[in-house]
Amino acid sequence: MQIFKPLIIAGIDFEFFLFALTLIGVAVYHHHTLKIALTGLACVLLYKFLFTDFHFVAHVAHEWSTLVNLFGLLLGFAVLAKHFEHSGIPAKLPHYLPDDWKGGFVLLALVFILSGFLDNIAAAMIGGGVAHVIFKKKVHIGYLAGIVAASNAGGAGSVLGDTTTTMMWIDGVSAFDVIHAYAAAIPAFLVFGVIASVQQHRYQPILKDEITGAKVSWKRLVATALILAGAVIANVTIDFPALGVWIAIFTGALIIRPEWNEVRHAMPGTLFLMSLVLCASMMPVEHLPKASWQTTLGLGFVSAVFDNIPLTKLALDQGGYDWGILAYAVGYGGSMVWFGSSAGVAISNLYDEAKSVGDWIKNGWHVALAYVIGFFVMLQIYGWELHAPHKEHKDISKPATGQH
Repeated sequence: MQIFKPLIIAGIDFEFFLFALTLIGVAVYHHHTLKIALTGLACVLLYKFLFTDFHFVAHVAHEWSTLVNLFGLLLGFAVLAKHFEHSGIPAKLPHYLPDDWKGGFVLLALVFILSGFLDNIAAAMIGGGVAHVIFKKKVHIGYLAGIVAASNAGGAGSVLGDTTTTMMWIDGVSAFDVIHAYAAAIPAFLVFGVIASVQQHRYQPILKDEITGAKVSWKRLVATALILAGAVIANVTIDFPALGVWIAIFTGALIIRPEWNEVRHAMPGTLFLMSLVLCASMMPVEHLPKASWQTTLGLGFVSAVFDNIPLTKLALDQGGYDWGILAYAVGYGGSMVWFGSSAGVAISNLYDEAKSVGDWIKNGWHVALAYVIGFFVMLQIYGWELHAPHKEHKDISKPATGQH
C-alpha cells in the first residue's frame, strides 16, 4: 500500500538512483557482489512498497518464467560444463588445435558457432571449461571476456541462440528479420577474437600436446549431449529450456553421477544475476526513445549494466525497430561488463577473478571496440530498416492462413 508520494530528483524517479548505487557497489566491491545485489533489491522493494502502488505478487507472476529459466539454466549448465570438462575431450583438443594464438582463436570460433543453435550460456560454459584445461587453469580476463562475447555474438542472429532473440521470435518477429545481425557479429568477432587470443597466448600459451593418458568418457559425453538436447527441445517446444535441462540432468544421472558440488558453487552467482534482473524489471521504464539506429547503438551500451530482457520487451511493445540491429545491440552489448549478460555471470561462476568490473573493462576493452565496429559495418551493408509492427502483420495473416 502506497504511504508516501514518489520521490523524483531532477526529473528522475528515485528507484533509478537506488539501482545505479547497486551497480556502482557491484563494480567497486566485487568480492561482495551477492550481498550488494540483495541489499539493492531489498532497498528497491522497500521503496516500491512505501512510495508507489507496486503489487509484488502480480509482478513476480509476470516475471516468474524469466527468473525460473535463468535460475535453472545457470545451475544446470554448470553441471554440463563439468561433465564436458571431465569427458576427456578438452584434454585431447590441443592435439588438433594450432599451438600459437590461433588455437585460442579457433576455440572462440567454436563457441561462436555453438551459440548459434545452443543457448549462449551453454556455449560460454563449454568454452570456459575447455579453456580451463588447455591453458593449464591460467586464463586471461581479456580472453574470458572474449568467450562471453563470442557466445553472445554467435547467438545474436539466431532465434535459438539467445533469450532476447527467442523473445522476438515468440512475439512474432520473423527469424529472417533477425539473421542479418551476423553482418555485425562476424566482423565484431574477428576484431575481439584476434585480440583476445593474442592476449591469452602471451599470458599462457596453449598446451602443445594432449594430456598424457587422457581417456574419453563416453558416459559423460552422453550426459552432456542429453543436457544440450533437452535445452534445445524444451526451448523450441514449450519455451522453457530450463525444464528440459534438468530432466536431462536427472536422466543422465542414471548413467553417471553429476558433479552436484557445481550447483552449490554456481548458486551465489545465479542469485546475484536474478537479483539484478528483478531490480531491472521493477524500474519504471514505460517506453524507449523513438526507434532509430542511434537509439539502438545506445541500447547496446545500456544492456551492459541494465538487463537486456526488459529492454527487449519494451522494444517489442513499441515496435518499429530493425530487429537484426536490435538483436545484435542488446545481445552482444552485455558482453562489455561481466554481469551484463547471463553468459558473463556463468563464466564468473567458473572464474572468480572475472568479477572485477575494472579488470574486465581494462583487459576486455576490445569487446566494446568490436561492438562499435560491428554495428557500423552492419549499418553500412544493410542500412537502417524500420520493420513494420510485427504484431499487426501477425494479426492480418491469421484469416489468410487459418492459424491462431
